[in-house]
Amino acid sequence: MSPSEFLALADETLNAIEDAVATLGDTTDVDIEATRSGNVVTIDIDNGSKIIVNSQEPMQEIWLAAKAGGFHFKWNGNAWIDTRGAGEFFAVLSQHASTQAGVPIVIKG
Repeated sequence: MSPSEFLALADETLNAIEDAVATLGDTTDVDIEATRSGNVVTIDIDNGSKIIVNSQEPMQEIWLAAKAGGFHFKWNGNAWIDTRGAGEFFAVLSQHASTQAGVPIVIKG
């Protein structure tokens, strides 16, 4: 993948996170917000926990930092897949958001 293709795909993914989190207010009992600064999206949960997602252009990866640790995702042509076998990005993001919030949260891309 060319650098410009990666940047476009990463930007699309970060925008999808922001949009998905913005719609959660109507479907969940938890206050959750996403803010973006450049290539970083910070997800703030009302209990004070955070999840950070950012794009890493040199490695062409999306990184996710949650209480459980850090995860790196590479594009496989169809989806962002964890480099250590933890699964698809949005499924992993939803799992950690749910764990940190204490309620089921689904974030779709």
